[in-house]
Amino acid sequence: MKDTPLSNCERDFLLKAIEEKKRLDGRQTYDYRKIKITFGTDYGCCFVDLGQTRVMAQVSCELVAPKESRPNEGIMFFNLELSPMASPAFEQGRQSELSVKLNRQLERCLRNSKCIDTESLCVVSGEKVWQIRVDVHTLNNDGNLMDAASVAAISALCHFRRPDVGIQGEEVTVYSPEERDPIPLSIYHMPISVSFAFFQQGTYLLVDPCEREERVMDGLLMIAMNKHREICSIQSSGGIMLLKEQVMRCSKIASVKVSEITELINKALLNDKTARKAGGRCGFAESMPQERITALKMDQTSVEMKDVSETVSSIVQTAEAPPQTVPSPLVPVPGVGHIGEGLRNTWGLEEEEEEEEEEEEEDDGESSGGDSVAEVTKMEKEQHKDDKSRKVDVVEILDSDEEEEEVVILYPETTKKAKNTGTGQKGAATSRKQQKK
Repeated sequence: MKDTPLSNCERDFLLKAIEEKKRLDGRQTYDYRKIKITFGTDYGCCFVDLGQTRVMAQVSCELVAPKESRPNEGIMFFNLELSPMASPAFEQGRQSELSVKLNRQLERCLRNSKCIDTESLCVVSGEKVWQIRVDVHTLNNDGNLMDAASVAAISALCHFRRPDVGIQGEEVTVYSPEERDPIPLSIYHMPISVSFAFFQQGTYLLVDPCEREERVMDGLLMIAMNKHREICSIQSSGGIMLLKEQVMRCSKIASVKVSEITELINKALLNDKTARKAGGRCGFAESMPQERITALKMDQTSVEMKDVSETVSSIVQTAEAPPQTVPSPLVPVPGVGHIGEGLRNTWGLEEEEEEEEEEEEEDDGESSGGDSVAEVTKMEKEQHKDDKSRKVDVVEILDSDEEEEEVVILYPETTKKAKNTGTGQKGAATSRKQQKK
């Protein structure tokens, strides 16, 4: 699945903001995002949060045969995996150009810089040596994966402990952590990568670019350096031409950032060591009661609460008068809604209003046509007298279309005439209503 492309409006907005020395997250030009280093329950498991970028590194070891060219040295193996969980642009089981580039840069940064004593990993010369494998998994991608991966890898290597080994003749015994304390790796220095993004052919420079800034950048410069100001590796990508002064300025900035990150790593290692020695919870066991594994994380913003009342009173005094409030909608009858200004709309009351109108029209018809009503009443009286004299009921049999059903209706002749007169009145009322409409 391809990632969503950046629109022209977003691209122009980002470039304009960079020209004004502003960034989306409020950082300055040479500022890093917040770095958080945590360790797992086992030795050699490290999580690094660089802003929203999250990376996990896991170190493992096993006894293998050494290389023929170097029989007295251990083997270092690095693997960086771009998981689809980190970004929809990453595909499972297929190495992209970015993955190959990051793996090569990580090997140059850690293995070629000789930061680890590989000769100390030898158990039996020419037969058995330790192979140290570092697997780096990307959990979330928000830009600058290389810096987060380098910090996670070197932190995991410093935190890792390999099992102790005993040799008796030709037999090699690997002791468990309960039998003997595991041994840490001998690390000479801690190389850390610092990335610089260039915009508009090297005119503007940013440190620690985020994912959107990486999309609009013209070139990228990655410098791996330790706290002794020794450059371990340097790589430029993007096809831009950099001057010597630009590279020197980037190396000076990188030396400051590397010293700060190295202090942060040492402090995190010391805190983890004291927590394990005191028998306290560490790693996943610490995060379980706080529900940090499944719950969403949110950075807390510090708010100053000093002189709040004074600032509020000054704002209220200088503020303009509030606009006139719109009156609340009036609902005189249940089922009546107020839409717009001064408009009423009825829902579900149309039938009742029609019945009321019919009754009013019938009342008007009775008042206006009094003579006709008097004549009708006289005719009814005469019909009643005739019925009383006759006392005969009229029987009607209505044959329906079906042979089985027969409807028999018994009623006096007078009631039929009265109903006819009533229906005539209702017909007259409805005809008048139609004429009025």
